[in-house]
Amino acid sequence: MVVPAATPATRSVRLLKVGEQVRHVLAELLARQEVHDDVLTSHTVSVTEVRMSPDLRHATVFIKSLLGTDEEVVLKALRTNTAYFQKEVAGRLKLRFAAKLKFLSDESFDEASRIEALLADPKVQRDIAED
Repeated sequence: MVVPAATPATRSVRLLKVGEQVRHVLAELLARQEVHDDVLTSHTVSVTEVRMSPDLRHATVFIKSLLGTDEEVVLKALRTNTAYFQKEVAGRLKLRFAAKLKFLSDESFDEASRIEALLADPKVQRDIAED
């Protein structure tokens, strides 16, 4: 059977699928509190997005702590337990390589709030209404 050559479109679909699978595994680990860390068990953490590198060896994990509280503490705890997360992700997804995880805070919600506040400004509303 001939396997079709990978095009940029099919590669990106695969990256999205694997990233979503990694996100589900990490979210499940955090929701079931399978990580034995006091900080992670006392905080609710949401995995908002996972971006995979083209070779699937690196994953950037964006997280958001519930209500945005103690995000730096949560990030430190996640980074401390990175080896455990990598082992679990590789074992559950049966990938050829264990992706190296990098945890970052998701700033998209803060950016969206800032844009909403700008759009709600009376000066901007006046300009929009004139159109």
